[in-house]
Amino acid sequence: MNDSAAPVPIVPVILCGGSGTRLWPRSRKTRPKPFLPLVGESTLFEATLARCDAAAGFAPPVVVTGAAHLDLVEAQLNGCKGAGTIVEPEGKNTAAAIALAALRLPADAIMLVCPSDHYIADVDTFRETARKAADLAARGWLVTFGITPTGPETGFGYIRRGEAIGVASGWRVDRFVEKPDRARAQAFLDDGGYFWNGGLFAFRAGTFLEELAAHRPALAETVARAVRAGHAEGGRFHPDAQAFAAIQSESVDYAVMENTAKAAVVPASMGWSDIGNWQALHEALEKDGSGNSIAGRAELRDCSNVLVQSDGPRVSVIGASNLIVVVDGDEVLVCTPEGAQDVGKLSGASRQ
Repeated sequence: MNDSAAPVPIVPVILCGGSGTRLWPRSRKTRPKPFLPLVGESTLFEATLARCDAAAGFAPPVVVTGAAHLDLVEAQLNGCKGAGTIVEPEGKNTAAAIALAALRLPADAIMLVCPSDHYIADVDTFRETARKAADLAARGWLVTFGITPTGPETGFGYIRRGEAIGVASGWRVDRFVEKPDRARAQAFLDDGGYFWNGGLFAFRAGTFLEELAAHRPALAETVARAVRAGHAEGGRFHPDAQAFAAIQSESVDYAVMENTAKAAVVPASMGWSDIGNWQALHEALEKDGSGNSIAGRAELRDCSNVLVQSDGPRVSVIGASNLIVVVDGDEVLVCTPEGAQDVGKLSGASRQ
C-alpha cells in the first residue's frame, strides 16, 4: 500500500436503477424509488447529487442507469455541470455497473460509489466519511462504509472489522456476513465490532479494475469489450449491447469485496437508511409525539405509529397502532410494519 499518495478529486459514481417494488404503489417501474420525493421535497436521486456537489469539493458525477430511466435522470440532473451518464443496455448488477464507470475514468480517479435511492440525514458526516474513505482508497484500499448499527436488523448484511489500518480512520475487513437471524443480529450488536453493509464504496478506478480482473476475469474482460465497442453521444456513453448481454450478473460484494485482500471499512454514523420498504421510510420521516407521520389529506384520532401517505383521497384512521396506509391513484395499500417486507410480492407490485 502507498502511504504517501497525493489527494485526487473524488468522483461520485451514482448507481441508478431498479424498480423499487417494496415501495409500491408509489414506486413503479416507470418512476422508481430514486426519482420520488420520499423524504423532504427533493427526490432521493437529487439528494444524492446534492451530497456530492462541487461546492463540497467533489468532481462532476458519473451516473450509471438504464435506458428506461434516462429521461428521469437527465431531468433531475438539471444541467449538473460536467456530469456524465453511462446507459446500460440491460441491468447486470453492481459489479458490471461499477466496472463501466471505472473504465471511463482515469486509473487514479477516486470513485465514490453511491446508490441513488438511500437517505442520509447527516450530510456533513457523510462528506467527512467520504474524505476518510478516499484517503484510504488513494493508498490502495477498496473501502466500504460500515454503517453503525442502531438495532438487531435482519434485513442487512454485516461487516466484521479486523485490525486497524495504521493511523487511518479505518480497519481491515475481517469478513462479510450474510443477513443474520435476529439472535445473530443481536449478538453482532452486542459485540460492537460489526457494521451494516450499506453499499457505499470508495476506491481508485485502476485498483478496482485490477481486483475485478484478478477475481472475475471473464466479467472484467466482457465489460471492457462492451466499453471498447461502445460509443459516446454528447454526455452519454452507450456500451455495446451485444457484448454487454454476455456479462455475468453479480454484485460487487460477491465479485470483488468478499475476495480481495485489500478490503477496508470506515465507520459511518450519519442517519443512513436504504428506504427499503414503507416501514424504513416511516422510521426516516419526522413524526408527531405519538409516532405518526402523514403526507397528503389525512386525519388520525387516537393512533400511534401510523404512516399515511395519500396523493388525493382523504384517509381517516381511528384507534389504530402500527399501521401503514398508502394511496396512489386507484391503488391502496394497507399493511403492518412487519408486512412491509412483503409488499414487493403483491400481484399489483409485480404488474406495476
